[in-house]
Parts: sequence; structure tokens; C-alpha cells
Amino acid sequence: MPVFEYKGLTKAGKSVKNTIDADNVKTARAKLKKDGIYVTDIVDKSKLQAAKARGSRASGGKVSIQDLANLTRQLATLLKANIPLVDSLIAVAEQMENPTLRDTVSDVKNQVNEGSTLHKAMSKYPNVFNNIYLTMCEAGEATGTLDIILIRLAEFTEAQNALMAKVRSAILYPIIMTIFLLGMLSVIFIFVVPKMTAIFESAEMELPWYTELVISASGFFVEWWYIIAGAAFAIYLLFLNWKRTPAGSRRWDQIILQLPLVGRLSRMIAVSRFARTLSTLLAGGVPMLQAMDIVRNVVGNAMIAEAIDEARNNIREGESIAAPLKRSSQFPPIVIHMINIGEKTGELEQMLGQVSTSFDFQVDTEIQGLTSALGPLLIVVMGVLIGGIVFSIMVPIFQMSQLGGM
Repeated sequence: MPVFEYKGLTKAGKSVKNTIDADNVKTARAKLKKDGIYVTDIVDKSKLQAAKARGSRASGGKVSIQDLANLTRQLATLLKANIPLVDSLIAVAEQMENPTLRDTVSDVKNQVNEGSTLHKAMSKYPNVFNNIYLTMCEAGEATGTLDIILIRLAEFTEAQNALMAKVRSAILYPIIMTIFLLGMLSVIFIFVVPKMTAIFESAEMELPWYTELVISASGFFVEWWYIIAGAAFAIYLLFLNWKRTPAGSRRWDQIILQLPLVGRLSRMIAVSRFARTLSTLLAGGVPMLQAMDIVRNVVGNAMIAEAIDEARNNIREGESIAAPLKRSSQFPPIVIHMINIGEKTGELEQMLGQVSTSFDFQVDTEIQGLTSALGPLLIVVMGVLIGGIVFSIMVPIFQMSQLGGM
């Protein structure tokens, strides 16, 4: 027999909370009414536990940005067609291939069906729906434009996903090439050079200085590889711990912005995130100060976040947004100029959108140029290192063959 968990009031007005066995909800309510208890809330305990289990799975699973964008666009399309929110959530949940997202949407649907607002139901899943998403949904529900807000959210999420895909593709190639180079060097130093060293020692011949250098490096690597690996791992952990501190994070972000090529690319990515996020929030009806609080957490750079903080404080005191951003020297002049025009003409959201589009294009161009330059450079480095090692080994072999021929 099902067990129901209920909350209610006695005839004396005292709050009670307990469980009761009954065939269904109607029977449970009748039993409680007979006992003099007015039921304010009652739920099947097995269903409640199942919902909690789904929530636990959803909070720990992975949801890609593309999956979230697809969910948002599908939900916006259904709402635009005047389909009720609960029915739209049911339809979207059935379409989701990601099990985590499917369970999340199903639980959100149950909460909305029980009277919760959409953004409050989604707020129980911070690993799926971030602060931007929740704030936009809240604004959409408050203004009755949830379908329009969700379309903007889908466009925003898709743009962010496209930008991050470009960045990942630019980083992936040099990482693969570096790993391949280190693997080749390890094989040469561990297996090839020691065997050749034994041949050279048996021949008792004098070796060139560069061959001696390679043999020494190989011997050091073979004998002390665990110390090298341990030291590299320890340095990596120390770096991560330092970077997690506020001072370390700020200093690292400052260093990144000052690097020749990477700094320019990082600044453009941060500015693009700032412009697109702020434009999306303002277009969704989110107040400027609240929008600035959210934006500072998505730029991904402490120095630029500090500039946004300063701008927010000045806006609170009645100043425009362009002036404090200009004083920070963290934003390119063209961005300040367009924000200034947007404030004067009342079209700040549109101007920020144009800034984001422009910088996305520049990021794409920079990434293509950087990738085009890094590819040949890494190949040259690989050729010089591996070719130099091969040359240092082959020269003594030729000398041995000549001595043998004589």
C-alpha cells in the first residue's frame, strides 16, 4: 500500500507533519479529514523519493552547452506556439537524449505543475542552469515574455558555445603536437640512445661533443625520470594552488593579458563575453546593476572583472558606464566609443550586440592566424630536436663504418 507524506492543521490550529497509508490520495485525505486534520500538502512518498533521486543524478551529471541551447530553443518554440508551460516541458523532456537533462526537465516540470515558478524550479539545478539563465527566466516570467527571453537565451548560449569551440580547437592542436613530441623524445631517450651507447662503448671510440650531450641527457632521463615526473607534478600542483588564491588568480590573469599574442586573444574573448552577456541581460529586462553583478562572473579574467566592479559602483552613484570602463584601460577604445554612443541614443543593447559580433569575428581571425603560425613552428621545433638527436647518433655510426672499411 502506498505511503503518503502530508502536512496539515488540526482543529486547534496546530501544524502537523506525518505519514499515512492509503490506496490513493483521495482515500488518504478522507482518512485525515475523519481524524480532524485539514490537509495543506500531501505527496506520495515513493514519488517524492524518486524525484529526489532524479535530482541527485541530474546535479552530478554532465550537460553540454549545446544540449542546453537545444533545450532552450525547443522550449521557446513550443511556448511561442501558445502551448502551456507544463505541456511544453513534457514535450521537451521526451526529446532530450542526455539522461541528466531529461531527468532535470522532468523534475522541473513536476515542480511547475505543483505551483512553482520556472526559475525557482530550475534554481535547484545550478550545475545545469547558471545565474544568467535563472535571472533571464525570472525576468521573462515577470514580464510575460518568457518565449522571447528563451529565444535570446538560446542565441546567447549557441554563440558562447561557438566561441568556446573555436578556442578549444586552437588549444587542442598545439597540445597534441607537444604530447607527440614528448612521447617521441621519451622513446628515443629510453630505448634508442641507451642501445647505441652500449655499441659506442664496445667500440671504444671518441665521440663528438654533441653525441656526448645526447648520451648524458638520455642517461639522466633514464636514471632520474621518476624525480623529473614527480617534480613536474609537484610544480603543477603548486601552480594550481597559487592560482586558486585571489592574489594568485589576479596576478596570473594580469600576466596572461600582457603576453604578446595570447594576451590580445584573451582580452578579446573577455570583452566579447562581457558585451554579449550584458546585451542579453539588458534586452531581457534585467536591471543594469544586477546585470553588471552577473557579467563580472563570466568574463573569466580578474583584471577585467575589477574594471566591471568599478563601473558598477560608479553607475550606482549616477555615472555612465562608459567613463569608468575607459579609466580602467582594460577595454579597447572602440568598445568604449560604441558603449558611449549606445548610452546617448538609448540603444545600448544593440551596440553591445554589435561589439560582441565584431569581437567574435576578430577572435575567429586571430585563432586562425595563431593556429596557422603554430603548426609550422611546432613542426620545425620537432624536426630540429629529433633531427639533431638522430644526427648526433648517426655521425659516430658512419665513423665506425669507415673505420671498419679501412
